[in-house]
Amino acid sequence: MQQQHKVEWAQVLRPAIISIIFFTVLTGALYPMLITGLAQVIFPYQANGSLITDAQGNVIGSALIGQEFSDPAYFWGRPSATSPVPYNAAASSGSNYGPLNPALIGEGGLIQTRIAALAAANAAAGVTVSGAIPVDLVTASASGLDPHISPAAAEYQVLRVAAVRGLDAAVVRELIAQHTDSRTFGLLGEARVNVLELNLALDALEGT
Repeated sequence: MQQQHKVEWAQVLRPAIISIIFFTVLTGALYPMLITGLAQVIFPYQANGSLITDAQGNVIGSALIGQEFSDPAYFWGRPSATSPVPYNAAASSGSNYGPLNPALIGEGGLIQTRIAALAAANAAAGVTVSGAIPVDLVTASASGLDPHISPAAAEYQVLRVAAVRGLDAAVVRELIAQHTDSRTFGLLGEARVNVLELNLALDALEGT
């Protein structure tokens, strides 16, 4: 009887151990190697993080992760609620404030603070911008990592950026048009402007 039990356990354990080894090699090594190899061949830019480099080849950011800009000479991106620093890819999150939360819309709340910062930047540049402030300039997204703003948010900042840099507003608008991505496949999402790429184009324009 004891010998029979040993045979039965061997029959159970052998296929289990072989299965563990097989699927570990398949899903833990071969499959990742295959997908990584295909990605490097077919989509190398995206597979390596959509990294953006400067004229010297130094990596300065990613087309997929926003960066904080507070200098009036640059376009500002969508606010980020990540911590401990804005656009922290290791802690992607929103503020989780409801639309009526006083910390968001109350006196001295986040939205009022952001509106005041935009107004102060416009005043320092000596420009007056009419019309409502686009919502993506004063509210954070759920991810906190948005690298884009809407064309309306970019247009709102044209006069300030042009004035600070001593550029014609038409030239700045042309740069915005060049860095505006249309809807994916013409159907998904909305038109959007990559803030980092646009600001790099501004610096490159002044450097020519």
